[in-house]
Amino acid sequence: MTAETIDARALWADLEAVREQAPLVHSITNLVVMNFNANALLALGASPVMAHAEEEVREMVGIAQALVLNIGTLEPAWIRAMKLALAAARERGIPVVLDPVGAGATPYRNAALAELLQAGSPTIVRGNASEIMSLAGLAVRTRGVDSAASSLEAVDAAKSLARELGAVVCVSGADDHVVDASGRWATLSNGHPWMTRVTGVGCSASALIGAFAAVQPDAWRATLAAMAYLGVVGETAVERVQDVGAGVGSLQIELLDGLQLLEQNIFQRRLRLQLHD
Repeated sequence: MTAETIDARALWADLEAVREQAPLVHSITNLVVMNFNANALLALGASPVMAHAEEEVREMVGIAQALVLNIGTLEPAWIRAMKLALAAARERGIPVVLDPVGAGATPYRNAALAELLQAGSPTIVRGNASEIMSLAGLAVRTRGVDSAASSLEAVDAAKSLARELGAVVCVSGADDHVVDASGRWATLSNGHPWMTRVTGVGCSASALIGAFAAVQPDAWRATLAAMAYLGVVGETAVERVQDVGAGVGSLQIELLDGLQLLEQNIFQRRLRLQLHD
């Protein structure tokens, strides 16, 4: 499907495919977000498994429909497990999503990413602007796992990285930009700043991309569908929280409810999608 034929109805069809097929998404993710990521996948309609022991990751990849690697809380055994899982996923031909959390923050984190890329190229990379620019080898200011650059500033780096890896690259931020190696580029402008104040929302985006990529063979479209759905879910969840005078403590629950219950007509009406030439 070309970029010109992508619209809200097509992206909703991908969500329905996730719910019909309930793909098993194997996530080797960080300790801070593991529970929320699993609940987000369940609310969406997918099936999560969080296994990171070296002794079983290859077998777990063998029964999964997608693999998500998130380097948020690193240690040597987890890096080895990620490399084993990545190699197994590449052998099987299932999609691999890489979330380079905190890329550029420390030499250890950068070395871990280099090891992973040597083990095999991911299908999709999703990160904030600083992470994507760092992974693309550009000089950038990084502040922990938060971005010190806007998502638009990272589009050129994302395009370069997509060509280098032959992958889809998603830069998340106030606007989300999704590019691929062939030059397709789309911008999504949904979401709300409060989403950055709930731990695990960005990491859950990567997990959701894994679910969509498991059922949609076009990785660019799958990434677009996942980010579009989460963006609309997020902004409507914030509105419900604000309507009752609550704050971000309530938002986590509303996000999960929205992932399960968002209606198609609301998604199609509210989606803000721009396809670039």
